Amino acid sequence: MEPSRLLAAVFIAGMAVVGCVQAVTFEVKEANSTCIKADFSALFSITYSTSSSKTTVQVRLPDTATVDARSSSCGTGGSSPSLVAVFGRGHALGLTFSTNGSLYSVANLTLQYNLSDTLIFPGANSSNVVTDLSSSVGIWAGINTTYRCVSPTTFRAELSNVTFSDMRLEAYMPGNELSPTESVCAADKTGPTAPPTTATPTTKPPAPTPPGMPDRGSYSVNKNGTICLLAQMGLQLNISYVSRSQNKTIQDLVNVAPNQTVTSGSCDANRATLVLTQEPATTLSFTFTLNSTSNKYHLSGIVLTANWSDMATPFSARNLSLNYLQSSVGYSYMCNAEQTLVVESTFSVNTFKLQVQPFGINTTQFATAEECQIDQDQMLIPIIVGAALAGLVLIVLIAYLIGRKRSHAGYQTM
Repeated sequence: MEPSRLLAAVFIAGMAVVGCVQAVTFEVKEANSTCIKADFSALFSITYSTSSSKTTVQVRLPDTATVDARSSSCGTGGSSPSLVAVFGRGHALGLTFSTNGSLYSVANLTLQYNLSDTLIFPGANSSNVVTDLSSSVGIWAGINTTYRCVSPTTFRAELSNVTFSDMRLEAYMPGNELSPTESVCAADKTGPTAPPTTATPTTKPPAPTPPGMPDRGSYSVNKNGTICLLAQMGLQLNISYVSRSQNKTIQDLVNVAPNQTVTSGSCDANRATLVLTQEPATTLSFTFTLNSTSNKYHLSGIVLTANWSDMATPFSARNLSLNYLQSSVGYSYMCNAEQTLVVESTFSVNTFKLQVQPFGINTTQFATAEECQIDQDQMLIPIIVGAALAGLVLIVLIAYLIGRKRSHAGYQTM
């Protein structure tokens, strides 16, 4: 083995041993008040390119990691509260928070790593500092409540995975200590499998009742205190998963409840993401992409993570190459009719009374809407029917007048 690779292996193994000893504690303060406090272990799985192939390394967050006071914030001045932990040679882990007044959540998870660190990335064909972002993070709890998740939980970004364990965390804190009231993650609620018992007759569970039309929610994403994405829509999740109670794959329709949903997201010049988080352990994100050449945008990605009590395993679906909801910058996209947005074979999203605008927002209101083809067709049908009826009436009237004229012509004066 090359010396550099051997040294890297020893270094990574050492970090893993140290990281397993205990979780690392972080605290973000403003003056003498604590606004964010977190205690967790983290394991990073990072894939990078070498001259000959792609390599994946596993690195634990070391207990020498510290809070970056310059990048961390309690959310003053219109910015979002954030915790940024730095470690090693230019590596950082960031958590950005948002709230709807009653709940708080991790809106974005950011992992920054420096490929020039040859101890961790031997043979990397780049020396860049890479920033990997995940905007589908199912970490949330009520205000004045500590989020707790002892079980390992993995969050996926484009180039890396982050696995947290032994986590206790609270944001928007009223005091300097974590609240004794805890919100326990779904993974911790799942108890051990019960031992087999003598079979007893059971009745077949009733078929699930269709959930009906979902409520229409209003959602928005802010950047530096300014709205950068607006959305109003009813949402329904169509998921196929293995049921723990029925021991088979079932298809379930679930409505998203706006009053139980935490909204977060992010915006930049060419991408905007809306993230909706709802109990039980459900995170749904929509990513819109702008084509600056054509000056048009579209829905390019949908990601869902769910861990419901009846799921045999956590559910995850993602598609980042979609082409739905196309419109022009400066306009909103509107579709009152029901639409089905297929993500994967096991998951699709049904939308109702949808209006969205992810770019070119100048006020707090939607710009002029460009309507979907379905709505245009539905408006066209009554027009066509009305025109046909009017034409039929006109034909009958003309025929009547012609017939009457001929009738008069048959009685000539002698």
